[in-house]
Amino acid sequence: MNTWATPQRGSGGYDLLLDLAGQRTRAGIEEALRAAVRDGRLAPGTRLPSSRVLAHDLGLARNTVADAYGQLVAEGWLTARQGSGTTVAARPAVPLRRPVPPPQDRPRIAPSDVVPHPSGLPYVLWPGSPDLSSFPRTAWLRAARRALTAAPNEAFGYGDPRGRPELRAALAGYLARVRGVRTDPDHLVICSGYTQAVGLLARALYARGARSAAVEAVGLPDTPTVLRANGLDPVPLPVDADGARVADLGPGVPAVVLTPAHQFPLGVRLSPERRTAVVAWARSTGGIVVEDDYDGEFRYDRQPVAALQALAPDHVVYAGTASKSLAPALRLAWLAVPPHLLDAVVREKRLADHLSAVIDQLTLAEFISSGAYDRHVRRMRVRYRARRDRVVEMLALRAPGVRVSGIAAGLHAVLDLPAQGPPLRTVLGRAQRLGLAVPGLSAFGAAPDHPPALVVGYATPPDHAFSTALSLLCDALAAGA
Repeated sequence: MNTWATPQRGSGGYDLLLDLAGQRTRAGIEEALRAAVRDGRLAPGTRLPSSRVLAHDLGLARNTVADAYGQLVAEGWLTARQGSGTTVAARPAVPLRRPVPPPQDRPRIAPSDVVPHPSGLPYVLWPGSPDLSSFPRTAWLRAARRALTAAPNEAFGYGDPRGRPELRAALAGYLARVRGVRTDPDHLVICSGYTQAVGLLARALYARGARSAAVEAVGLPDTPTVLRANGLDPVPLPVDADGARVADLGPGVPAVVLTPAHQFPLGVRLSPERRTAVVAWARSTGGIVVEDDYDGEFRYDRQPVAALQALAPDHVVYAGTASKSLAPALRLAWLAVPPHLLDAVVREKRLADHLSAVIDQLTLAEFISSGAYDRHVRRMRVRYRARRDRVVEMLALRAPGVRVSGIAAGLHAVLDLPAQGPPLRTVLGRAQRLGLAVPGLSAFGAAPDHPPALVVGYATPPDHAFSTALSLLCDALAAGA
């Protein structure tokens, strides 16, 4: 079982994804750490949580963890210095395969502008956004000052379209440590948001001859729009309680876009059997899987799901973003691209805007490297979980007929309305009259005959508005309103 190592407040530690494989023993810890170092998920120099913190998070005796650390230090996997903690020892790097030459040119297709939902209402429970009032302004400013002070002069010129090496290096280590992603800085491409990332991939695939891509039938509306605008016909892929029905993928579909860790918006995760099946499909057909890990850090059931990319780095493009963990306005996202597709994606990035904003890249690199990003994500994880619990509690009291689902992770919940209650159209009308913006599941592609449901983004309101927004939601759901 994958386990978060989540240090206590003030410990100065970091998130750590460990696969103990059911062995909650010293031997299990040792093997999990060896595997993480061997696979490159824990890079040389990565600082590990203290034995006290890791023991607390794993529910084990401190001596068990300390003995495991000691054994790995003796074997040369780790190093330990008094006052400096335990870090991963330097080991020879295993290079990835060299990229193949870029494909032939073809006429460009300009992407369309995708406009976010404008509610115009005073209270908003729309999914897809964090609490913007919680952006860590002071810590971000400190990171920006340090980053700008240390930045070389060449950083302010026309640089590598892949992005600044400082950010790519910081992200490679972070993604390996927290999400289990297997990549290196050379194969990361920094993008101006997830929408651009999808557009770059669509154009790169089009250049290779692709004319379609499968997408989850219920999902983010922008994704099929961007695919279509860049020459790929979106092929709907049904979604059920086990995630996307990847068995419906045929050999004629060259790519598929998935949200495997926490499907948007239904909130389910792709089952282990389907994770295996989609990797087998990609390997047998040469297909590409685009993994949208839009809120992978926000899991609340202490059973984190490692990135699908780790199963097949040559066939899965991992896409992440700072829009949910920090703020959409940063316009920072990233792709971990297989070597054979890298040149094509870099070419499209160069033609799109040459490179993403450098100062924010440098700041995010410093934010991650200093541990401030881990601390911010940890703090927000606690706050969002408290909000999620409050949603469940309030609905149980004031709308007991509503079933809440999709809440093991992420920033939103799905509310399945009772069959004997008011119809969805009535609930949405009430919410609007009360000044509350909240969408129905149909806004994300659900079929008309799908059971009525709301998709509630409980992360969106600032603290001072959250209680009122939640109360208005309960009023809108009340049968007698």
